[in-house]
Amino acid sequence: MNYNNKKFRVLDNSANGELSSSTVFHYKQKGDILSCTYSGNTIKMGQLIGLVDTNGNIDMRYHQINTKGEIMTGICKSSPEIIASKLLLKETWQWTSGDCSKGTSILEEI
Repeated sequence: MNYNNKKFRVLDNSANGELSSSTVFHYKQKGDILSCTYSGNTIKMGQLIGLVDTNGNIDMRYHQINTKGEIMTGICKSSPEIIASKLLLKETWQWTSGDCSKGTSILEEI
């Protein structure tokens, strides 16, 4: 699985997350190293960096600045799944700032 130049949007997110359907992710990948910038809704600017394994699973860290002017950070594990010819990323994540709560998200390729 190679995510280079793929774009994703949020299909579903836990209530304690800051993402919405207007958040767009722009992925870049070179070898097993993934990077991404994202923004939309309450996210002014976000970045992530991660490692992609041979099955397309991603182990990543992220940081973002929200519209409240807060810097938020977290960890995320993402697994690819193809449903009805669409590439989805099913994610489990945890804030490493704020309340350190956990959640889940689903992203879909656009």
